[in-house]
Amino acid sequence: MNDLKACIVQRDRTVLLECGHPGFEAAREKLNRFAELIKSPATFHTYRITPLSLWNAAALGYTSNEIADDLSSIAKWGVPAGLQQEIGELVSRYGKLKLQRYGDNGEALVLESTDRMILDEVLAVPAVASLQWTRLSPLEAKLHAAARGRLKQELMRHGYPVLDLAGYHEGQSLRLEWNSGIEGQEFALRSYQEDAVEAFEGVTGSGGSGVLVLPCGAGKTVIGLAALERQQCECLILTSNTTSVEQWIQELTNKTTLKSSEVGQYTGQKKEVKPVTVATYQILTHRRSKNDEFEHMKLFNERNWGLIIYDEVHLLPAPVFRATADIQATRRLGLTATLVREDGCEQDVFSLIGPKRYEMAWKELEADGWIAKVDCCEIRIPMDSDLREKYIYAEGKEKFRLAAENPAKTRIVMDLLNKHQSAGILVIGQYLDQLQAIAEAIGAPLISGKMPQQQRTALYASFKRGETPVLVVSKVANFAVDLPDASVAIEISGSFGSRQEEAQRLGRLLRPKSGDNQAYFYTLVSESSKEEEFAVRRQMFLIEQGYEYTIHSVKEARSGT
Repeated sequence: MNDLKACIVQRDRTVLLECGHPGFEAAREKLNRFAELIKSPATFHTYRITPLSLWNAAALGYTSNEIADDLSSIAKWGVPAGLQQEIGELVSRYGKLKLQRYGDNGEALVLESTDRMILDEVLAVPAVASLQWTRLSPLEAKLHAAARGRLKQELMRHGYPVLDLAGYHEGQSLRLEWNSGIEGQEFALRSYQEDAVEAFEGVTGSGGSGVLVLPCGAGKTVIGLAALERQQCECLILTSNTTSVEQWIQELTNKTTLKSSEVGQYTGQKKEVKPVTVATYQILTHRRSKNDEFEHMKLFNERNWGLIIYDEVHLLPAPVFRATADIQATRRLGLTATLVREDGCEQDVFSLIGPKRYEMAWKELEADGWIAKVDCCEIRIPMDSDLREKYIYAEGKEKFRLAAENPAKTRIVMDLLNKHQSAGILVIGQYLDQLQAIAEAIGAPLISGKMPQQQRTALYASFKRGETPVLVVSKVANFAVDLPDASVAIEISGSFGSRQEEAQRLGRLLRPKSGDNQAYFYTLVSESSKEEEFAVRRQMFLIEQGYEYTIHSVKEARSGT
């Protein structure tokens, strides 16, 4: 029987997955453990096995033999012998270099290797040599603890992920418990949330560093609270926007025994530093001019934090990476729906925040009813003759923008609003002029970065109560906006080929729904244009998670077929 053998495995570490094969779903599930989707045309999906995808698999406990067995079980014509050997060699690199504490004062570390030649090789790397290490033995080198982050970052870039066993300081203790709920029942975590917290703590229960990957709507904030409740220490929480800061503070004070006087907001509006402080990445990276210092980066050292939580860790700005390199003795928890970064800095997340410790498949949570089912539909809209002529003679980004702002999209938005009259609907886009025009055409409020935070919060609250059934939102609503009653999203334009943005936008719909637990995600794309090409890339991460986009013409969309 070859029911599972849906793949062609190639020597260059690419894997072609046949979409129409009976074993497609099972093979995709296995590939997602150790490979990355890079193309998703209708007939074959193309995956690539990368060093980072293998090291994340190793961090989750997969061995090279298990990966080879998985590949063999789905490979139509077997796995090339050279590839099996290469996978084995790459996986074996995880753990060949270890960092341990040296002495009792915590000021020095020792880099250990199981292989003298590997240690010789990495110590000769110029960026590592500059860290002023001292050779203790053929298999050991000592260096100052302050170099911990830079060393891990440089060795990762050189192809050797370091297993960091040097431990963490405890930070200032902070007593907190879960609040008692209705009828005295203590708040309870879902089973997968418990598993995620356990994975972060590790087998010894000592806590540590790493990233937890779960879809929007799965309760990542609650998982962060649970990690804090386990550690019982002062905590710095970094997130993507002020709305998210407010939501974290609300969850902290509602679900735990922390008093409001113990929880601070550090944003453009307020600068409070308290035992638990919630800040935005934006405020940390603010500076008066390009040549000035990041004046708020000192927040990392304002208190004796025992835990730092990086919400939406895939958005971490480069200056925060640099600050994080200096605080490797502090426990670090990354939370995200997708580890995809459009800047290619996934390796820095691995080395400085930590490897992937836990991942929950989106479709698995959907099957268990924890998140809503979502139908995804791409509607292809023609450009009229005038727009088509402008498009033909335009260049680069202007070509994409002309297609994205196709005025014919407004009519389709109106049709979809009529189709889903009783639903909470988000119209999401990239360009403010386009959003303003559509907001005026449909008579709905527009939320953008120009709107004061207080007004945004009031509109979100009105939407939750059902008083405002439709919101037009810019990219400020891509991340960490809790709108549980949104059941339809209409994407009218996006950030070129951003996979993370597409995932986050669909994520606005994933809170469980009453009744059939069903939601709808529409993406409007100008036909035969650059926008169509970029849409394929934007959808790639969601396709990897098991979502399928049906393609409709305008005629089909308007007829409801």
